Amino acid sequence: MRKVLLSLVPIIIFSVYLFGLRVLALLAAVSLAGILTEYLILRTIHGKASRVSEAVLVSAWLFTLTLPPQTPFWTAILGIVFGVLFGKGVYGGFGKNIFNPALLGRCFVYISFPAYLTANWKQPFTGFPGGFVKYAADAVTGATPIAAFAKFGEAVDLHKLFFGGVSGSLGETSVLLILAAAVYLILTKSASWKIMVAAAAGFLGFSSGLYFAGLNVPDPLTALMSGGFLFGAVFMATDPVTAPKQVPLQILYGLLIGSLTVLIRAFANFTEGIMFAVLIANAFVPLMELKFTEFTAKKVTS
Repeated sequence: MRKVLLSLVPIIIFSVYLFGLRVLALLAAVSLAGILTEYLILRTIHGKASRVSEAVLVSAWLFTLTLPPQTPFWTAILGIVFGVLFGKGVYGGFGKNIFNPALLGRCFVYISFPAYLTANWKQPFTGFPGGFVKYAADAVTGATPIAAFAKFGEAVDLHKLFFGGVSGSLGETSVLLILAAAVYLILTKSASWKIMVAAAAGFLGFSSGLYFAGLNVPDPLTALMSGGFLFGAVFMATDPVTAPKQVPLQILYGLLIGSLTVLIRAFANFTEGIMFAVLIANAFVPLMELKFTEFTAKKVTS
């Protein structure tokens, strides 16, 4: 958990540079609300004060980084409380949950208060010191890169997508930093590279099929680097609690997430699909693992 938190630090620093010191205030408020919620849950379950694990900080930080920079504090707090309570607490606490708490909290606020998460995106600061000396960005931009393509067919330069400086949720603005975090997590054996690669393969394969079939979708590389797919594939899909443990299932799980993301982006009313894709895949994991166990047991007995 500490390695995941450490991998997120550069992304958080860059988001402050782009959108101002309000990012840190939002992160602190969400973290405090998440810790308090988990403490109360543990107190209810065990009947006494219990130690809150670092896992709730991971959920709080990831949840915050999936939000647009202008998200109201009360909305963010409500989201993390919902995510920790209904994503983890009702299942009995850490290690027993089916759904990723951070994504479940974001899904709740996305559906309940869509205007705060889909409109009035902030224009990032440019130049030094950027947002390091500003509380929040004031300028409003029309849409994120993925939303701009969905509405107007406009594509953003790949160089800008890779290095950052585009509008979007706090954690999705720099492909470079997300990939650097992925390398660190893989080298420290803190996340499954198989899930990451399978998710990217499923995304590129399905996206290429739609693109070369002539559908109105961005080219596969632009689509991969736009929106929150890479952030979700690196940090959400690889959640060790909600992802499958067996290697064949990890590959199937990743392919499912990548394909579903493209499908939702192309044919649903949502410009971003990784959140729903991961939660849908989470729901299938218990069944996948049950059938895999039954299959391997039959092979052993036969």
